[in-house]
Amino acid sequence: MSLTILQKSDLSKPRKNPKIALVLAGGAISGGTFKLGGLIALNRFIRNRKVTEFDIYVCLSAGAFIGCFLAGGVPPDEMLKALNGTSTRFNQFKFYDFYWPAFGEFADRAGRLGKDAVRVWPRVIKAAISHVSANREVIGKRIAEALLHPSYGSAEKVIGPFVSELLNATPLPHAGTYVPSGIFDNSRIERYVRENLALSGIPNDFRMLHRERNSALYIVATNLNTAKGVVFGYDADPTASISQAVQASTAIPGFYVPPRIHGEDYLDAMVRKTANASLAVNRGADLIIIYNPFRPFMNRNRYQLVPTASSLSDLGLGTVLNQTVRTMVHTRLTAGLKKLRLDPSFKGDVILIEPTETDAQFFSINPLAFWNRNEAATNGFNSVRQDLERNFGEVSRILEAYGLDCDLDAIGNSLDDEQPGSTAAARPRPAATTPKEAGAPSRLRIIR
Repeated sequence: MSLTILQKSDLSKPRKNPKIALVLAGGAISGGTFKLGGLIALNRFIRNRKVTEFDIYVCLSAGAFIGCFLAGGVPPDEMLKALNGTSTRFNQFKFYDFYWPAFGEFADRAGRLGKDAVRVWPRVIKAAISHVSANREVIGKRIAEALLHPSYGSAEKVIGPFVSELLNATPLPHAGTYVPSGIFDNSRIERYVRENLALSGIPNDFRMLHRERNSALYIVATNLNTAKGVVFGYDADPTASISQAVQASTAIPGFYVPPRIHGEDYLDAMVRKTANASLAVNRGADLIIIYNPFRPFMNRNRYQLVPTASSLSDLGLGTVLNQTVRTMVHTRLTAGLKKLRLDPSFKGDVILIEPTETDAQFFSINPLAFWNRNEAATNGFNSVRQDLERNFGEVSRILEAYGLDCDLDAIGNSLDDEQPGSTAAARPRPAATTPKEAGAPSRLRIIR
C-alpha cells in the first residue's frame, strides 16, 4: 500500500462531532477484493469506530457494490465471505453474476440485422439492375480499361460508382446499430444487491437508509447520452433504488451493456471521475479516507513481471490497456487532490490509500479475473497492514485527532484471524514519529 496525506486542519484543536467520509473508487473484481482486504485491516486498526459507522460514503463502480453494504452496516469481512460462499448472512456472489452474457442484446441486434436484410435486399437487386441498364456503355469501357491496365485506380472506377448507387438507392441505418453495446449484462449484479440488501434487512432506498442508519450513501454514475456525472443519494438524485444505482455505476464500457433506468442509459462512474472526493467535501466531510486500487505500475526492474519481458508492451494488449487505464485514473486523482489543497473552503484532511507503484503481484492480476479474488484480497490486507506499521506515527496522529483510536495489534497477521490480535505476536506500539525519524522504508507522501 502507499499512503498520501493531505493535511490542512489544525490537529491540535478539538473537534465536535466531525464528519468522516469513506470514498471508494472502482477496480472491477480484483480491485474490489483488494479494497475488501484492505478495509478489513483498516476496520481492525480503528478500534472505536468501524468502517460501517462513518457519516458519508461516496462510491464509484466496484466501490458502489461494496459501499452500499458498508453503509447498511455489513462489515467487509462478511462481504469477502459472500464472495467465497462461506457467509451465513449473504448469498454467494457467483462467477456468472459477473459474467452473465447479454443474451437479450445479442438477440435484439441479430433481429434488427435480419429484419433489415429482408427489407433491403430486394431494393439492392433492383438498384443494381437499374444502374447497369442505365450505364451499360460507361461500365463496359471502364471494365475494358481495367482489364487492359489493371490497377487499384481502374478497379475503383468500376466498383466505386456501383457501390455508391446502391447505397443511395437503399439507405441503411447506422452500421453500429447491428453491433451489441456490450458483451455482458450486469442486471444480475443489480439483482444480487437487491436480494441481499433484503436478506440483511437493509432498505433499498437512499432516503430510508439515511433515516435508519443516519449515514449518507452516494453512488455516482455517468449518463451515456449527456456524458455528465450523476449522483444518486438521499439529497441528490433519489429516483433510482440503491441496487439500480449500483448497476448504473458498475457498467464497464464495452464489457457491460449500458443499463437503462427510467429511460436513461448509464456507464461506469469512473468514465468521468476517479474518486469524487469533492462530493464528500460539499456534504461537509472533515476527514476523507479515499481507497483507490488502480495505480500505474512503475516498471523499474524491466524483468520483474516476466523474466522474458523487458517492457510492458511485450505482455500484449491487455497489459498495455491495464497500464493505460491505471495511468488515466491516477492522474485524475492526483489532480483532484491538488485542487482540494488549493481550495480555501476545505479545511479538513485526506488520507489516500493505494497500492505501491512497484506492486508487481497486484498489477499482474487481471482486473476482470474472478478467480483471482482471494489473491487480491490477501494482497490488499497485507499491503495496508504493512504500511500502517511503517507509518503508524503520522497516520495515528491524523486519525486520533478525529477521535479514532488506533491499535496495530488488533489487525492480526492474516485475513483468517478470527479474533484480531489474539493470535498475533505482541508488538510494541510504535512511537509517534515521522516516517523519516522511524528509519523504516516509507511509502508515505504528505501534502500541506
